[in-house]
Amino acid sequence: MERMAANYTKQIVCLANSRKPGGRCIAGREILKSGVGGWIRPVSARPTAEVSLEERRYENGVDPRILDTLTVPMIGQVPKMHQTENHMLDAQYYWTKTGEMKWGDLKDLTETPQTLWGTGNSTYYGINDAVSAEDAAKLTSSLYLIKPSKLAVQVQTEGGMFGPAKRRVRADLMYAGTNYRFMVTDPIAEEVFLGRGEGAFAIDQAYLCVSLTEPYSGDGRCHKLVATIITKKPLE
Repeated sequence: MERMAANYTKQIVCLANSRKPGGRCIAGREILKSGVGGWIRPVSARPTAEVSLEERRYENGVDPRILDTLTVPMIGQVPKMHQTENHMLDAQYYWTKTGEMKWGDLKDLTETPQTLWGTGNSTYYGINDAVSAEDAAKLTSSLYLIKPSKLAVQVQTEGGMFGPAKRRVRADLMYAGTNYRFMVTDPIAEEVFLGRGEGAFAIDQAYLCVSLTEPYSGDGRCHKLVATIITKKPLE
């Protein structure tokens, strides 16, 4: 891909630094002089758009943390299907941390969609955690920050029929009167809960950054994920 010249920066509050094959998915809300704006997802020029460690870290080598406010040099907008929030990052520049937002400020960023991209489409282990490619083509967003009315993290062994069985981490949540069960791709939460062993672990007072993927090659559907579990005290 021919490289375009950097022409602007975006200042965001980091609300997702989630696991993705080959790197991370970083996303946050834009910080404007007038307040907090829409979602921004910096993406790379690679086909799967993941952000590498070299591309995302600050000049001191530190990885962006949830609730960091930071500035990202950008090349241009690159929306893809329902992922309208995508902006191509400029990989030759470091990202710059400008401050930190407090957990208590999240209430002002919380969104209240009627549903999380619809209901009635589920994967084998999930609940209301998928969207057909046809339905996803009608959507105009792929990120929300929500506060569920109920949340439990489940660790269980999945698979074995079509591949190796592995322990997985899922979030069982109640939102707007509907039950959802999404795969968790928050690397910090995964490490904490995989270390506890199998079971269901209730969490009080948490915010979730949820995201909708591009279509998976396996089933052609877009999957809903919990990119970040944000709690007042660090998970342990």
